[in-house]
Amino acid sequence: MRYLITGGAGFIGSHLVDALVSRGDEVLVLDDMSTGRAENLSHLTDSDRFKLVEGSVLDAYVVDSLMRDCDCCFHLASAVGVKLIISQPLNSLLANVRGNDVVTSAAASHGRRLLLSSSSEIYGKSNGEALTETSASVLGSPHKSRWAYATAKAVGEHLAYGYHRERGLPVVVARIFNTVGPRQAGAYGMVLPRLVKQALAAEDLSVYGDGMQSRCFTHVLDTVHALVLLMDCEEATGEVFNVGSSGEVAIDELARRVIERTRSSSAVRFVPYANAYGDGFEELGRRTPDTTALSEATGWSATRTIDEAIDDVIAYQRGAGKHQGSLGLAR
Repeated sequence: MRYLITGGAGFIGSHLVDALVSRGDEVLVLDDMSTGRAENLSHLTDSDRFKLVEGSVLDAYVVDSLMRDCDCCFHLASAVGVKLIISQPLNSLLANVRGNDVVTSAAASHGRRLLLSSSSEIYGKSNGEALTETSASVLGSPHKSRWAYATAKAVGEHLAYGYHRERGLPVVVARIFNTVGPRQAGAYGMVLPRLVKQALAAEDLSVYGDGMQSRCFTHVLDTVHALVLLMDCEEATGEVFNVGSSGEVAIDELARRVIERTRSSSAVRFVPYANAYGDGFEELGRRTPDTTALSEATGWSATRTIDEAIDDVIAYQRGAGKHQGSLGLAR
């Protein structure tokens, strides 16, 4: 099979490239390198099953040409990270809304199976119990740039469903919850690589708010395994699936685990949200997925712990994992 992966030089995308190439598939990557990095794929430079095209999903001609040459498409290209979205909400909307339209339209035109990467952000302010795929999407005010990303992802899902119902596009939507692991950059507001970087430098670890907000962190290899299974599952066509672990941890606890596992002399320093993201930032106290639908459709379950993810990020930042290929998927 030949796959097109948009955003394939990014964090999740590059691990997906590794997984597909390692099982013998051919992979075309389209990435504008705005947040993707060439070093994530440098170990594949000499592979005859891999090709990187530097370009944008906003370029309809390039997308159409690559879509024509592939069998299936993973659409992962997206503006990501809280800091990036708050500082550049317009770019986030354009990249996500227009990009989704260009890619989805091309996939429909050529009859290519599409996996659309969505996000747990689509649930907005929904809080408390584990979120199912039918949980309400409660978005905040348009005056808050915090919600631009969630809004764009919701529009992307509506586009995908519209093309599926009206034009027969074989599409599956993956709502990805917090994913962590090697190659993730902390520059755009990603919490674990930022905390690890601070710990390795013996700096205080910055925890926003009171640190009691909790998330379920999934190792990137478990996330990639879920995406591959969904792409290969015909019964998933036209459906949406949460992708995430059930291992909930408070951010304060995450920081303390990072200190313990790096054996750092760092302390935890609590920082008001306003200092990090500006006045009026809205954060969710809890966001945890119900992945029953994913498990029933594909048999998937998360196999790696948060401590394993922390250790892998530590090794990567220390230099041990920078140019390794696929770390493997299922256990």
